[in-house]
Amino acid sequence: MIDLPTQAEVHCADGIFGRTTYIIGNPVNRQITHLVVQSLLPPFRETLVPVNQVAETTDNRIKLKCTRADLNQMEAFEYEEYIPTELPGYLQWPDPHDVPAIPGYSMEPVATFIPLKRQNVPPGELALRRGARVEATDGYVGQVDELLINFNNMQVTHLVLLERHIFQKREITIPVSQIDHVDESTIYLKLDRQSVEALPTAPIQRWTRSVSRGGA
Repeated sequence: MIDLPTQAEVHCADGIFGRTTYIIGNPVNRQITHLVVQSLLPPFRETLVPVNQVAETTDNRIKLKCTRADLNQMEAFEYEEYIPTELPGYLQWPDPHDVPAIPGYSMEPVATFIPLKRQNVPPGELALRRGARVEATDGYVGQVDELLINFNNMQVTHLVLLERHIFQKREITIPVSQIDHVDESTIYLKLDRQSVEALPTAPIQRWTRSVSRGGA
């Protein structure tokens, strides 16, 4: 089993590249398919990286098989879509409150396009980020800290819940069998808050693990 943390430092075969921002997977079969890696350099592009590029992980670092040049050629996570619309003519003037009475100047609507940012998430999958809400059957219990993955099939086996209190924080490992469903921003458990509190809070045993899976 390997840790697959979000907001972890990402290194390529030839040096550091950036940090993970999302983990993308199929909520039905619980299989992880991609990481989203954000570059440390402007314009801070986020890139969709297939999970078979992961060579090694620790609790705060992910090493990829590819080079930085290879990663820069992969698909962007965000893209712009232009939505056609019409704006009132006076909004085209620098100061809409001081539109001059110019002969021939039209106040009719003007056709234009509005840029809209979209996330490049494969159909049927969800992007999960660190800090996503975790809800028990009777209310909020904490945030996602990381996922534990079976490296043989890249399926999620456990969710690591970060539970914050005034003077301390605890990491609680929750089996995925106790997850009821997931949406874009929240994980819903089958357990109530009392049952979550009763789960073991022993520190997770972490280790460096090479991921010897096929694909390059």
